[in-house]
Amino acid sequence: MATNILMPALSPTMTEGTLARWLKKEGEEVKAGDIIAEIETDKATMEVEAVDEGILGKILVPGGTANVKVNEVIAVLVEPGESADAAPAAKPAPAPVTPKTEPAPASAAAPQPAPAPSPVPNGHDTGERIIASPLAKRMAQQAGLDLKAITGSGPNGRIVKSDVEAALAKGPAAKPAPAAQPAAAPAPAAAPAPKAPVAPITAPHQAVPHSTMRKVIARRLSESKATIPHFYVTMDIEIDALLKLRGQLNATSPKDGPGAFKLSVNDMVIKAAAVVLRRIPKVNATWTDEAAILYDDVDISVAVSIPDGLITPIIRKADQKGLAAISNEMKDLAARAKAGKLKPEEFQGGGFSISNMGMYGVRDFAAIINPPQAGILAVSAGEQRPVVKDGALAIATVMTCTLSVDHRIVDGALAAEWMADFKRVVENPLSLML
Repeated sequence: MATNILMPALSPTMTEGTLARWLKKEGEEVKAGDIIAEIETDKATMEVEAVDEGILGKILVPGGTANVKVNEVIAVLVEPGESADAAPAAKPAPAPVTPKTEPAPASAAAPQPAPAPSPVPNGHDTGERIIASPLAKRMAQQAGLDLKAITGSGPNGRIVKSDVEAALAKGPAAKPAPAAQPAAAPAPAAAPAPKAPVAPITAPHQAVPHSTMRKVIARRLSESKATIPHFYVTMDIEIDALLKLRGQLNATSPKDGPGAFKLSVNDMVIKAAAVVLRRIPKVNATWTDEAAILYDDVDISVAVSIPDGLITPIIRKADQKGLAAISNEMKDLAARAKAGKLKPEEFQGGGFSISNMGMYGVRDFAAIINPPQAGILAVSAGEQRPVVKDGALAIATVMTCTLSVDHRIVDGALAAEWMADFKRVVENPLSLML
C-alpha cells in the first residue's frame, strides 16, 4: 500500500522548513532507518530517517523548496510494482487561485462556469499568475530575473530554487529586457513601500539567499537587543594558575582509550561558570511578566560556529560533571554540531550561555543574550599583559571576560557579584577539582 511521507516536525517550535535536498532518488529502495532527505529548520540542517520500507515512488516537493509546512506531503513511498498514484490524495503545494471576475449585470445571461485552469509548464496559470516557491521568487528578484522566462520543474510547473539557479547559470542571456508596464487604470495607486536596500547595488556582486537558520538568528538577536535591557560587567582575569593546572592534568591523561582527554581553557571556563551558577542561582534564570524562573539544573549552552551560522549545544548539569567529562562531551557536541548531526534536545533549552572567541585572538567583546536566558559570558583571548602585584610591575596572562545580563531580572550588583566569584574560581582553579 502506498504511503505518504510527510514533512516532519524536527523541533517543538518548527512550523515550516526548507527541504534542502533528497538523498534518495525516485525508484530507489528505502529501508527503515535510511537517511532520505536533509531538512533545514530554524535551528540547524538535520537528516530525516525513513520510518517505513518500500520504493520511493514519487517526490512531490523537490530539493531546495523553502517554507514547506509541517505535515505537508513531500513524497510517496510504494510497494514494489505499485504505482505512486495509489497513495492517498494530497496537495503537494497550494494551487493558484484564479481571481474572481466581477458579476455581470442582471440583464446579462449567466455565463457558463469556465473550466479550471490547468498547470502550464512555465510556471504560470491562465491568469498569468506566477507559480513559484518564495525562495525562487526572492532569488529571482535579487538577481534581476523575470520569472515569466523561467520554466518550472516543480509540482504543477512550480518554479523552484534549482530552476532559478539554472537560469542564472545561463548568464546575461537569461535576463530578459525590461517588459513594458501593463496598462493601468487611471486611478492613482498607493506608492509601494521602499525595499531594502534603498540605494541600488551597482557594483558587481552575488546575491546569496538567507538560510532559514540565518533568518532566525537575525530575528532572535534583533528581538533580544530590542526587548531585553542588556547590562554589562567586565573583568580582567589572570589565568596563569589555570593554565598550569590544565597542563598538569593533561599530562596525566592516557594517550588513547576511553579515559583519554585533552582539556582546553574553554572546558575549564565551562566548569567554573557552572560552579558559580550553582552558588548564585539567580543568574541561572529567565524573566517572565508573572515570575522569575530559577532553573534547578545548571545547563550551559556553548556557542559553536557552523557554516550557516551559530548553534549552542548544551552541557547538561555541568556543575555535577568533572573536567574530563565536560571536555569529551564538548568535543563530541561541537563535532556533531558542525556536521549537522545534533538532536533537538541537545541544543534546545539551557539556562546560561558562554561565547568564547579567544581562539581568534579577540581581546574584548560583549555578547548578545540568548533568549529566554538571562545571562551570557563573553570570553576573550588570554594574553600576557603588564600587571601590578604588591606595588611592583609584573607580567601575567590575562583574559578579559564580559557578562551580559538581562537587567529586568539580574541587577548590576548581582552581576558584579557573579563576575567577582567567577574571577576567584578561575584564578584559584584547584577549587574546580573539589
